[in-house]
Amino acid sequence: MADTPDALARFYSVIPAGGIGSRLWPLSRADAPKFLHDLTGSGSTLLRSTWDRLAPLSGDQRIMVVTGRAHRAAVEEQLPELADANVVLESEPKDSSAAVGLAAAILVRREPDVIVGSFAADHVIRDVRSFRRAIEQAVVVADAGYIATIGITPTEPAIGFGYIHCGESLDIPGAPKALRVESFVEKPDLATAEQYVEGGEHLWNGGMFVARADVLLDQMRETQPELVSGLEELAAVWDDPARRGPAVDRIWPGLTKIAIDYSVAEPAARAGRLAVVPGTFDWDDVGDFASIAKLHSGGRKNDLAILGENARVLADASSGIVVSQTDRIISLIGVRDIIVVDTPDALLVTTSANAQRVKSVVDALKLSGRSEVL
Repeated sequence: MADTPDALARFYSVIPAGGIGSRLWPLSRADAPKFLHDLTGSGSTLLRSTWDRLAPLSGDQRIMVVTGRAHRAAVEEQLPELADANVVLESEPKDSSAAVGLAAAILVRREPDVIVGSFAADHVIRDVRSFRRAIEQAVVVADAGYIATIGITPTEPAIGFGYIHCGESLDIPGAPKALRVESFVEKPDLATAEQYVEGGEHLWNGGMFVARADVLLDQMRETQPELVSGLEELAAVWDDPARRGPAVDRIWPGLTKIAIDYSVAEPAARAGRLAVVPGTFDWDDVGDFASIAKLHSGGRKNDLAILGENARVLADASSGIVVSQTDRIISLIGVRDIIVVDTPDALLVTTSANAQRVKSVVDALKLSGRSEVL
């Protein structure tokens, strides 16, 4: 990888730390979203683990975190190395295009040839060495003018993920695994997902993007010109604290709320500007409690995962996961694939097969005005 050192020297990591993780309610709340929790039992929160993966690549002074104003104190407590100038606060959630786009717009003003990589704060990756090798190749691909993403080899025909249809090799020196992306496919049905896995030409979309900041913004501008205009107006005053606050209050609420998959990745794929580097590492977006149970059981279906420092659980012939934040004794007898989440003000009981439906409970609570438990 002859070109990697020079490109890596211009690499900046961006961690969008937003979203409450509604499928992990009642553990994940607006004031304590999932990236602030240790869901793996490692002793580190998901946010801290993400930082630790990225610091060896970009250096801890070249990591920017985009998060909500309400989470600033918690984020800075978990990341004491985070430079004050690299804390970007949103006044309200506006999805990944605004978060990543603002970071890119700020950084390109500070450093015109900067390469940025966006990495969600709440994903689990344990094979850090393979992750870093994939990112090093993605940085080289980005330096060649492409927008690069990391594709994850599917382990099952999952319908909760988007898929990347891979094309021919790009033959970029220093990035031997890089492929052209033919198309992005959003969350297919089961039959289609099975075809994708069997065909071997599709990878999961891991939501990681690496690009030169100017290339990323130019691509976003093609479909979202007003959004980019607003982001660049914010970036122009961002490093002036006296002007930043009023600008955010005036501009941010009016920004378009759209995922970066739609504003950048899909149109870039259609234009032949999107590349993928296949990742050989394990990856989980910890999207629901069934995912957490699987992480803790190692795929063993008869295991019962228990989370909580003071959890008091009695179990007989039961499997699934129990998350306890109370001192109540929880007894399980003869139940399979059970999910129990016990918090001081809310109790969730469901099964692994219905884990994705937890979001509907959150939606119902919003409609009923029960915001005190959200």
